[in-house]
Amino acid sequence: MIAITLVSFLSATFCYANKLLVTDDDFHEPHSAKEKLGQFLFFDKILSGNKNISCATCHHPFAATSDGISLSVGEGGVGLGVFRNTGSGDAAIKERVPRHSPHLFSLGAKEFTRLFYDGRVAVDSSQPSGFLSPAGDELPSGLDNPLAVQAMFPVQSAVEMAGQSGENSIADAAASGHLAGPNGVWEQLANRLQAIEEYVELFKAAFPDIKTAEDITYVHAANAIAAFEAKIGRCTNSVFDQYMRGNFDAASEQEVRGGRLFYGKAGCASCHSGKFQTDHQFYAIGIPQIGPGKGDNLPGYTDGHDDFGREQVTKEAADRFKFLTPSLRQVALTGPWGHNGAYDDLEAMVRHHLNPKEALNNYDMSQAVLPTSEYLDAIDFIAHNDEVRRQAIADAIDIEPVNLTDQEISDLMAFLHALTDVSCIDLRKHVVNRVPSGLSVVD
Repeated sequence: MIAITLVSFLSATFCYANKLLVTDDDFHEPHSAKEKLGQFLFFDKILSGNKNISCATCHHPFAATSDGISLSVGEGGVGLGVFRNTGSGDAAIKERVPRHSPHLFSLGAKEFTRLFYDGRVAVDSSQPSGFLSPAGDELPSGLDNPLAVQAMFPVQSAVEMAGQSGENSIADAAASGHLAGPNGVWEQLANRLQAIEEYVELFKAAFPDIKTAEDITYVHAANAIAAFEAKIGRCTNSVFDQYMRGNFDAASEQEVRGGRLFYGKAGCASCHSGKFQTDHQFYAIGIPQIGPGKGDNLPGYTDGHDDFGREQVTKEAADRFKFLTPSLRQVALTGPWGHNGAYDDLEAMVRHHLNPKEALNNYDMSQAVLPTSEYLDAIDFIAHNDEVRRQAIADAIDIEPVNLTDQEISDLMAFLHALTDVSCIDLRKHVVNRVPSGLSVVD
């Protein structure tokens, strides 16, 4: 009888059971030609200013579509995943990427209409392109979905893929804010692709409006990358999914107990709701500030080590330190956790939610997985170690403490592991060993 208590519980208390069944209708129609093209583009360093980093560097299948470190080491770094270092000499990175590299799981589902931790990319019919984005009116039309919009931006970031001003013409265009139009970042990247015969044929096969090389735009490339990312991130046969489809033997008694806690006493589902365990809203939960921040400053500060989160988009002080609720699909694999990867242990992340103010003030800085650099190491915890800044984060917390026993936490952890589709643990089939540009796919 225990095996059916979760469905009974959901049906009786939240009417959730039928709302948690994932079907094909929850996803955009797959497109094999776009996916094939997008796979090559995803691994090809041709899309970076200095031709030394690809999308896969920070979203690699070998690292659960992220990179396994708290804050990514972007353009100028060397190596892959937890082995990546900050580079050396003049080529060394100037700063860490300010936020954790987000995983790609489930992001191709239709309900994901907001992306990035601050939601700065979102479906918005009032915009000329149909999307809110940092590019504003410069964002071209024709993008398939928010995932494609998101793919437009790492290529123009100096710290992520473009490189520093003076190093290459794409970096120069990015530094001057020249994204669209002649000699803009996106046109220059399209020109690179137009010059590679194999890519031209792949683009023709994927897009009926492309007849010649000159028809290729970076919008086409972003749509193809999004198609591949949606494919690699579609993982919907977890124990939880099997259970919701009626296979009550799929879940252990402990996983069922954990599910009851998740949707009941622990209150997790108040934010992590729906088919993909997210309500797509923004909350301040008191994650410690680590790394360079996003250039924000509390009153009296000028060093830019704060990250105001959602406030950067809305310009509303009430949104300070709020970040987007992440999907929990494959959550056991996607550490470090938090918008800046502050926690390297999933249970520690869960315990933070149970008493966020106490967790913030007692944060173990060894949880941060940060490839070392003498300069960067010296500034990584400036904001966290400042009592005024730490108190500001604590004051903004808008979730209440929850009391759970150690056994209940263990049960809750079992449920979180039950959200893992084991067919998506080994993602080697999505890796390519060559790309049309001829550049190396190995860092």
